[in-house]
Amino acid sequence: MYQIDLAIFRWANSWAGVNNFYDWSIIFRAEYLAWAVGFGVLLFWVFGRDKKKELLMIIHSFAAAVVARFIFTEVIRYFYDRPRPFEVLNNIYQLIQREAGGSFPSGHAAFFFALATGVFFYRKWWGVLFYALALAIGLARVAAGLHWPSDILAGAVIGIFSAILINFLFKKIKKPMSKFLV
Repeated sequence: MYQIDLAIFRWANSWAGVNNFYDWSIIFRAEYLAWAVGFGVLLFWVFGRDKKKELLMIIHSFAAAVVARFIFTEVIRYFYDRPRPFEVLNNIYQLIQREAGGSFPSGHAAFFFALATGVFFYRKWWGVLFYALALAIGLARVAAGLHWPSDILAGAVIGIFSAILINFLFKKIKKPMSKFLV
């Protein structure tokens, strides 16, 4: 598994340092696209027709993202402190400065795949777009030298699982609460 991880990492990181446009593109996707994605989810409530459904989607999506990022990934990182690629490899392009440790699983991937899954439960087409954006963020973090590909994969699995778990819990809570909501 390490050899596959290393080969994919080397390929993705080979895009860094090629020219200023590629570097800017990687940095934008790794750091700033995340803000646009989070803000994009909030725009559903502003422009959506069914305000109640849109608000429920936003709550579901962000609840899943917070659980994925700040509970599941932190518990795993507590027990498994995997070094980041720039800590163990020579001759890589590290486009974004970051402190050492805590590579596995990717918190960004967990957060944004959970967000995408939450959106997908309510708006399929938009969910697919958000999955593509989450993947773009994850791959850019590999290209920037911050994560191994398996960190992104594990974060994606955790994010999707978290959204499914939150969806299950929302359905369990919604049944008893429905008699109070008229």
